[in-house]
Amino acid sequence: MAGHNKWSKVKHIKAKVDAVKGRIFSKCAHEIALAARAGGADASGNARLRTAIDNAKAVSMPRENIERAIKKGTGELGGAAIQEVTYEGYGPSGTAFLIEIATDNLNRSAQDIRTIFSKNNGAVATPGSVAYQFDRKGEIVLPAHAASEDGILELAVMAGADDVYSDESEHVIQTQPTMLATVAQELRAQGLALQSEKFTSIPQTPVVIDDPTTARQALKLYDLLDSYDDTRNVFTNFELSDSVLAQLDSSPIH
Repeated sequence: MAGHNKWSKVKHIKAKVDAVKGRIFSKCAHEIALAARAGGADASGNARLRTAIDNAKAVSMPRENIERAIKKGTGELGGAAIQEVTYEGYGPSGTAFLIEIATDNLNRSAQDIRTIFSKNNGAVATPGSVAYQFDRKGEIVLPAHAASEDGILELAVMAGADDVYSDESEHVIQTQPTMLATVAQELRAQGLALQSEKFTSIPQTPVVIDDPTTARQALKLYDLLDSYDDTRNVFTNFELSDSVLAQLDSSPIH
């Protein structure tokens, strides 16, 4: 995965922001609702829902929140149905962004995303003008303690995965989109508890930012998009040079 290691460093820089439980719970609730809408409320027969619930429990999301999200997805609570939509945009220095949204109000979300871009050195792009710069992949994440790097690699490849990337905190398994469910099912059959199972978008040609000011602008835009209440995932093609990473390490992002 191009840029995986450097982007991991960026994620660690942002860790304090991502630790806000309100945001995490909101993302978990969206995924649970979407999974329940797509495959029903029975987690035993809905792998996506089972993974979503496991992810929610891993961050200590209250049981009543989980149950409410399931009912929201199945329509038991009434109200507008949650819909999935992807917005595309450009940030500082032409960096590309894909934002996956789960919303019950498409007009509101479209306006909010447009405002975030316009106020932060970016602009919303027309559909398709950014997406072609990314490859769609399946991604499975397991905690590092789940198994050794060699053990995970062997199991994943035997199950049909393309690549495995491991560091001190996690194993990231990459698959073709059509193989995601198959590989995940095989890993579960081997007794492994998955941390997450989802589709992801990998930039074909990462843009390396070596200017601290531009880096801060790009990271701020990423944070604002990522922290938007209806956001499920944000994908971008920017990386930070080693020199910029060193400066950000010594002077954290605000």
